[in-house]
Amino acid sequence: MSAYLPSRLRFTLIAVAGWALAACSSFDSASTKVIGVITPYKMDIVQGNVVTREQFALVKPGMSRAQVRDVLGTALLTSVFHADRWDYIFTLKSQTAKNQQRKVSILFKDDVVERTEGDELPTEVEFVATLQSWVPAGTKPPPMEATESELKKFPPPAKPSATELAMPPARVSYPPLEAPAK
Repeated sequence: MSAYLPSRLRFTLIAVAGWALAACSSFDSASTKVIGVITPYKMDIVQGNVVTREQFALVKPGMSRAQVRDVLGTALLTSVFHADRWDYIFTLKSQTAKNQQRKVSILFKDDVVERTEGDELPTEVEFVATLQSWVPAGTKPPPMEATESELKKFPPPAKPSATELAMPPARVSYPPLEAPAK
């Protein structure tokens, strides 16, 4: 009788395992119905610099690299092999808003802007309107312009001195990779 009990237990375990596997296959078809109704949360992915039509219009041939950086921010891509080119790339992948991708290139010659290239860019108001997933329903986006009284709250920007304007950008020199031979 003791030999009969383990085989019965073995049969029961095999039956339970088979039933569990069968339940998994039927659950798979039911899970697709559930997923069709309930979708998991996916985080919005924002990468790069937002460059609007108004910002891009401020970049003109003859501007220095520092002036471009002040207007557009630090470039997302700067290449050692293409030192005279800055690329500003922006991507937005969202579950609720329209996916966006734009590219702007600034080409320099002798450390000043030679020319610019870019995709069709939205205005600030158009860009904010595309971000409806981030704005609670029924709210109006804030105005894009400050009033005179709001601007008076901030101190005026410091003006660079004549020596700072006349100085070329500092060149960086790196130490040798290997120690000198003795």
